[in-house]
Amino acid sequence: MAGAASSSSLISTGFLLCHFPQFPKKKATTLALSSKSHNNKIFLHNHKQHKLAINTTTTTKLLRDSFLVVCTSVALSFSLLIGDVDSSALAFVITTTTPRKLQSDELATVRLFQENTPSVVYITNLAVRQDAFTLDVLEVPQGSGSGFVWDNDGHVVTNYHVIRGASDLKVTLADQSTYDAKVVGFDQDKDVAVLRVDAPKDKLRPIPVGVSADLLVGQKVFAIGNPFGLDHTLTTGVISGLRREISSAATGRPIQDVIQTDAAINPGNSGGPLLDSSGSLIGINTAIYSPSGASSGVGFSIPVDTVSGIVDQLVRFGKVTRPILGIKFAPDQSVEQLGVSGVLVLDAPTNGPAGKAGLQPTKRDAYGRLILGDIITSVNGKKVTNGSDLYRILDQCKVGEQVTVEVLRGDHKEKIPVILESKADES
Repeated sequence: MAGAASSSSLISTGFLLCHFPQFPKKKATTLALSSKSHNNKIFLHNHKQHKLAINTTTTTKLLRDSFLVVCTSVALSFSLLIGDVDSSALAFVITTTTPRKLQSDELATVRLFQENTPSVVYITNLAVRQDAFTLDVLEVPQGSGSGFVWDNDGHVVTNYHVIRGASDLKVTLADQSTYDAKVVGFDQDKDVAVLRVDAPKDKLRPIPVGVSADLLVGQKVFAIGNPFGLDHTLTTGVISGLRREISSAATGRPIQDVIQTDAAINPGNSGGPLLDSSGSLIGINTAIYSPSGASSGVGFSIPVDTVSGIVDQLVRFGKVTRPILGIKFAPDQSVEQLGVSGVLVLDAPTNGPAGKAGLQPTKRDAYGRLILGDIITSVNGKKVTNGSDLYRILDQCKVGEQVTVEVLRGDHKEKIPVILESKADES
């Protein structure tokens, strides 16, 4: 009531302040009569001038009424601005925005994305092409992928197939700044590559590295990447399976202990991080199983425990030291058709470990007949049924280590000691 009273009094006061210029009707009439008496002779002899005086009086009245309306409106507006208003009037003027309410798991996901996005980068693979008409040499994008910052020295980890065949590489950080990248090293067998960018350290946010040995099927995982060129996209899912095995796209060598997830992984996600619910790195998104090329709910990630050892070697030495037998072997299907189990040696160069040890390759005799080479059936007592078994056993060995290779030669078996050597450097 007090507020209403105050407003009314202010309105009344304003009305009075604006009302004072008007003249009472009697004064207006007196003024007209005075003018009329002053020019008495003219009004008596000229009827038209008398009508003009009346019209002038009417016009003055209309102007006075208009002025009154304007003053009233101004007073009312002024009183509303400075006076007390009730809550209904306030709601008319002030609008408030209610913050969006999120569940606890949603808040955790949002926080995880915001904290880890600065660590994820966008990688562009450029190739040199010559224009067919002008013969100018141009750099054109031939692919793209994702990666993540490994340390404060500018090392970036991604998949080897993301950078394969590149003449130049560009790395775009989360703030959209782009830098030229140099290849530090790569491991074709495990589809891992390390790049380096000369970016300021304040722009580099290393990703927290976790552990993949204790993962469980069913736990939540999060994939961040750049699918189809759309930067920093988050997809979620669970671990669908563990200890899967896939083959390297470059060499065909098996990659063991791969993580299977139903988190959407599309072209462009390759090389991006797979995170657990705490935001720690547990794998590198590397492949999908899909007839159409798009995500079908079956994605694969290289476990971080495998990646860490490879990255350390690449950063320190620029290459991965992995032992080899130094042979070329036949496809598994060919051996199966022979009705035997093992790895058939097609070639064993004399300067390689197997050739030095005396393993026999497949060859033809003087009449052109095919003479099968040795068939490897075990290494260090571990059974070998196919090429994947052989690779898996060699991954557990070291360069310079002597292993016992059991082979089927003709109709009898032999055990041959072989000293493993490192894989030759690849450009």
